[in-house]
Amino acid sequence: MKFHREIVDIWDAQKRIEPWIRPLDTEKVKLIDSIGRYLGENVSATHDFPHFRRSMMDGFAVRSTDTKGASDERPVALKVIESIPCGAVPKKKLTANTAARIMTGAMMPEGADSVVIIELTEQMQKNGQTYTVLRKEATPNENVIPVGLEMTKGTMILEKGRKINPGEAALLAAFGYDTVTVSRRPTVAIFATGSELLDVNEPLEPGKIRNSNTYMVVAQVLNAGGLPVLLEKVPDNVGLAKEMILEAMEKVDIVISTGGASVGDYDILVNIFEQWDGKMLFNKVAMRPGSPTTVGIWRDKFLFALSGNPGACFVGFELFVRPVIWGMQGKPNYFLPSFSAFLAEDYKKMDSFYRIVRGTSEIIDGKIYVRPAGIDQSNILSSIRNTDCLIIIPSDRKLMNKGEIVQVLKLNIPE
Repeated sequence: MKFHREIVDIWDAQKRIEPWIRPLDTEKVKLIDSIGRYLGENVSATHDFPHFRRSMMDGFAVRSTDTKGASDERPVALKVIESIPCGAVPKKKLTANTAARIMTGAMMPEGADSVVIIELTEQMQKNGQTYTVLRKEATPNENVIPVGLEMTKGTMILEKGRKINPGEAALLAAFGYDTVTVSRRPTVAIFATGSELLDVNEPLEPGKIRNSNTYMVVAQVLNAGGLPVLLEKVPDNVGLAKEMILEAMEKVDIVISTGGASVGDYDILVNIFEQWDGKMLFNKVAMRPGSPTTVGIWRDKFLFALSGNPGACFVGFELFVRPVIWGMQGKPNYFLPSFSAFLAEDYKKMDSFYRIVRGTSEIIDGKIYVRPAGIDQSNILSSIRNTDCLIIIPSDRKLMNKGEIVQVLKLNIPE
């Protein structure tokens, strides 16, 4: 199997994964703990919003009929009978030729149908009583927020699968959702293979490198909403490695291995896929980097064998692992979103595979331009830090010129 692999298109590989993506069960958490999670059910308005008539401005609540004919020549004076701060309930009903001082967001008094902003009024005292003087007619419902302006009771305000960001959190709080039903976050075990790997705290040795892939994948898992579980390095022993991986798959939702998926003598993941009782979805993708990326299913759980090269590992995760983690949380659109952009420089490739280029994007004169984030080789680590998109160079193009339009996948990279 190591040397005789079925080569599949990137998009075909994603289609093979898709039927196995199933949302996990849900759980209830406190609102503060739901931020960044995905809703596990539709959420409806528990009351009209707003549930009382409110003033949009600081000014005076009035009956618009009392202001008829008001002008510079014929000002209208209204008796101020109450002051209504925000959060208070009005105590008095407006009757003919009366007004109430009101603050922004405060509840409108009974009888009032308009608010005149304070800048358009003058105040005067007469016989110990305060009056507000108007020189312009008010219109009904002016500067008044009616009941249910934004939403009425029972309206669906947030749909299942929506990520709880600041706006969603504000809505949930406004409607009294102190606990929220969210999808469970998938647990993701991460193995690294390769006798050349050192732990982060170990000193460098000739012929060895520190295990950077694991921590890159941990960051990607967390960014996708998963819960990473770091496991010890997989030894170059097929039987023991298989035992460790299958044991992990009993305990978590997804297992990722980095390294060991290619055609070398010590690439043991290939041997494991030959011996296990699971289903292999694909073991070679027509792309560079990351062509030996392998994905299998064991008891409805995913095993991803990603390349040991950091660039290829990064790309393989974004194309195939992230959609699964997102989909398990109920996110409806779980593949990376795409857009078109102009290539900022010429690009050459040598083979007939798709080239997935780690790229950076910028807007110049209102147009989006993309370029490689650095040296475009699968073994290059440093360019990943500047990557905010993946540029897709078509399989049938070995040269693309500066200014040509390319398809680009947008990464979910936090600032």
